[in-house]
Amino acid sequence: METTFECLALIPQLLRALDDEGYTTPSPIQRDAIPDALAGRDILATAQTGTGKTAAFTLPMLQHLHETPARGKNLRALILTPTRELALQIQENLDAYGRHLPLKSTVIVGGVAAGPQIAKLRRKPQILVATPGRLLDLMGQGEVRLDAVEIAVLDEADRMLDMGFIRDVRRIVSSLPAKRQTFLASATLPKEITQLANEMLLDPTRVAVAPTSAVADNIEQQVLFVEKTNKRALLAEVLKEQDIDRAIVFTRTKHRANRVARDLVKSGISADVIHSNKSQGARQRALGDFDAGRVRVLVATDIVARGIDVDDITHVINFEIPNEPESYVHRIGRTARAGAEGVAMSFCEEDELPYVRAIERLTGIELESTDDHRFHSDRIATLRASNSGATTRLSGSSNRRPKSDRASGNGRSDGNRSRRRGRENKQAATAKNSLSGNRPNGARHGSSRSDESGNRGKPRRGASSHNGNPTSTTTESPSTPASKNSISSKTVNRAAKFGRGRRPAA
Repeated sequence: METTFECLALIPQLLRALDDEGYTTPSPIQRDAIPDALAGRDILATAQTGTGKTAAFTLPMLQHLHETPARGKNLRALILTPTRELALQIQENLDAYGRHLPLKSTVIVGGVAAGPQIAKLRRKPQILVATPGRLLDLMGQGEVRLDAVEIAVLDEADRMLDMGFIRDVRRIVSSLPAKRQTFLASATLPKEITQLANEMLLDPTRVAVAPTSAVADNIEQQVLFVEKTNKRALLAEVLKEQDIDRAIVFTRTKHRANRVARDLVKSGISADVIHSNKSQGARQRALGDFDAGRVRVLVATDIVARGIDVDDITHVINFEIPNEPESYVHRIGRTARAGAEGVAMSFCEEDELPYVRAIERLTGIELESTDDHRFHSDRIATLRASNSGATTRLSGSSNRRPKSDRASGNGRSDGNRSRRRGRENKQAATAKNSLSGNRPNGARHGSSRSDESGNRGKPRRGASSHNGNPTSTTTESPSTPASKNSISSKTVNRAAKFGRGRRPAA
């Protein structure tokens, strides 16, 4: 029998809010995490955006705060996020899910004036959504105190690490009371995040959904071989000639993102750009215009990739292939959300062949190449197919960056190029490769845990001693995307915004 939200012991006010949004079926992470979160257990969730993790921690949080009497007017819950965009989206979800509850929440982020945020803090919200830098600033000014926090959430912890926020996170965690419930979500679990989880969590329930190497089956993946000098022309052609309603174009650098966006606008394609150097206002305007359909193409860098949460993105285009294969999975996860279909296209120049091979090794899928465009490079396609090309080059570091100033083929005579192509064609004829590619019982509130240095307080009565590893059984969930009537991590209530009808009950 299919699980419904009614099966998860949620209070009527939350069920009403979910019904208002047209949601009836929990996603795998919600199904597995919410019951233990409601029981007060710590949660360690390995999950990407689009899996519904925001509702997995906000719904139990709202229910706990509503059912548990407040001790004064202090801040009771903290949600820490790496980016402004993600913080604002979580705030929207809190507003939607908590619309029938007498709870107040607010958001504080950098890049905008602190005055209005301080004014909202002085109205004594129960829930605070924050980015690390602004939170530390306001803590230093005495505007935020964390000593009464009952629930703490660290969302996208690995992105915190990537952005250099881990020291700030540790400072914030050291200000939290030992007696609290903690929810830590991360798409990946590198060594530093595993160590942080061991320090922050006590006997957590582990929920694993959509591991980093998993790519949704409803994403059509393509690789287009193209000389570096032809990439911009190819991008304009693809966006003009193909049926692309809404697309995100990814680059590796902010400079390249700016240039690509300018070129698209000059070509008559509505486009905007978003990256970490943009002001808060500019980023919000760009996302708003993209979300509302006023801009068809959004050019972005990896640093903000997981903060982009917009419905109906039909295409993701890797103008530059990421040098870390995990970033590829994060990028293309912007499309095919909540059961929809999407296309991921990667423009591959010669120096990016090792990146393609690394992606294929990680995902276990050979990327399908297409030559259905005017700028197809037989030379690069041949290199990819031959052992002497892609495989030999791959023996070096897969994280080596391309030579940014080198245009493929420059500095070689036509005769040399012709002779080499003849050899490569012979190699390609025979060398085409493909990749084969027990939860403890008991309430959680009231237990103590580590301070910033990792020293632990006295464990809960009846809890097993903590040896640095979570003791509860990992709950593995299928990596298939949530159904259309389940909650993904997208901003809620978009169906009404775009004029679509309610999703039918399962």
